[in-house]
Amino acid sequence: MDSNALDDFPYSSRRMPVLARNVVATSQPLAVQAGLRMLLKGGNAVDAALSSAIALTVVEPTSNGIGSDAFAIVWDGGQLYGINGSGRSPAALDPGRFDGMAGMPLYGWEPVTVPGAVDLWVRMSERFGRLPFGDLFEPAVEYARDGFMVSPITAARWDEASRTYRGFRDFEQTFLPDGAAPRAGTFFRCPDQARTLTEIADTRGESFYRGPLAERIVAHAANTGGCLAASDLAEHGSQWVRPISQEYRGVALHEIPPNGQGIAALIALGILRRFDLAEYPPDSADSLHLQIEAMKSAFSLVHRCVGDPGFMNHTPEQLLSENIVEAAARAIRMDIAGVPACEILPEMGTVYLTAADAAGGMVSFIQSNFAGFGSGIVIPGTGISLQNRGYGFTLEKGHPNFVGGGKRPYHTIIPGFVTRNGAPVMSFGVMGGHMQPQGHVQMMTRIFDYGQNPQAAADAPRWHVCKDMSVALEAGGFDPSVVDGLRRRGHRVMVGDPEWGYGGAQLILKMGEGYCAASDPRKDGQAAGY
Repeated sequence: MDSNALDDFPYSSRRMPVLARNVVATSQPLAVQAGLRMLLKGGNAVDAALSSAIALTVVEPTSNGIGSDAFAIVWDGGQLYGINGSGRSPAALDPGRFDGMAGMPLYGWEPVTVPGAVDLWVRMSERFGRLPFGDLFEPAVEYARDGFMVSPITAARWDEASRTYRGFRDFEQTFLPDGAAPRAGTFFRCPDQARTLTEIADTRGESFYRGPLAERIVAHAANTGGCLAASDLAEHGSQWVRPISQEYRGVALHEIPPNGQGIAALIALGILRRFDLAEYPPDSADSLHLQIEAMKSAFSLVHRCVGDPGFMNHTPEQLLSENIVEAAARAIRMDIAGVPACEILPEMGTVYLTAADAAGGMVSFIQSNFAGFGSGIVIPGTGISLQNRGYGFTLEKGHPNFVGGGKRPYHTIIPGFVTRNGAPVMSFGVMGGHMQPQGHVQMMTRIFDYGQNPQAAADAPRWHVCKDMSVALEAGGFDPSVVDGLRRRGHRVMVGDPEWGYGGAQLILKMGEGYCAASDPRKDGQAAGY
């Protein structure tokens, strides 16, 4: 991106990019402030990211919680690290439990996997943090104990959840204490979360996996039909991983390897690398057609092959091999839409955040329940809502992602990171289920093909490949001729919001001694710095 692009804002927006030496961006302003507090106390980007993530479990419980999973990519000033904080299904989970079902259940104990976020907080703090672990929890505990004013988009999602989870008694008692969701601008307090987060801080996560909190989780499972056991929690551990990457327009996009779906963005960019995308205007039918076709091909491959890496038949390197990507690129025609077969996994419960500090540290971080508040299972008296990540399994026997005990499911959440010649360029992500790799592709092409600044890239109208391979275009964003041009090629196009939306981007681009940070206007959040 040319620095002159900071004067170019081709799309309407409520926001300007934030230019500073220390920055945090996420989907909820109070969580951004939590991160800034850590930086002002002398913490680094990891401290800021973790404090924001912990605060988000309180102030945006509609998308993540204490019982979530999390992934992260960290630049420590000299090297890139990845960490997979996803949990496994209970060891006792018998595939026969799902006989006769058309697909994985979305709610209840069946889709519950071991929550991995807490362990990831501990491991990242141990390895990279500068502040005492307990300091990271101070803002979240204050918000939970003293209350916070609910932001508008979170309030809307909370209202939807009040109907979705009606009948889950412990959910209602914890998150609908007055029988209804809190409205925008009203205060919400959750003393149970305050006590739980304090216990996690004081025990460095031990209570959650091997102590009193673990005992409460296991007891509730035993009493209400779950098969989550003490050993499942005790044996959990985050995995440090080497990010996988794809070269594109002089930079490299890095993603967490499977069981995450980041490889879909890498495959799509590998295909697009074979085309001169900048030859076409950024919001033209030709440009969108190429991106959509590349994304459809990537989804088709990934959804056939990706799951727990211990059960996959192909390595990431094989899926990214030149012969596979080249063949997919050759199959794309400019005059007609392809029809690759694939199944796309939806999602509506994720938060993404990114932080960077003046010393050069950068963090790309994502945390998720999967759908809304998750499974609907809330551990009484704790404020812990358990995720429903197991919905990501398939019931197709023989598939590498077939449901079973002790497996990590296919994961939609993906943090992204960009380097050039081994040096950091950008940390970013686009929350929103299968929109995530599509969002990564759209941010990459807008910034590195078309030279847009991060805020313009976040503001720009989006396309969305839907579950049935139809295409949704954001209302009001594209000229009618673009819609007609895609339809003439055979794309099934709708204009408006698809069921799972267009996601929410947060980006930090390194610029000399400082950063340019951007936050998606589709969310409640902000970018802020000093």
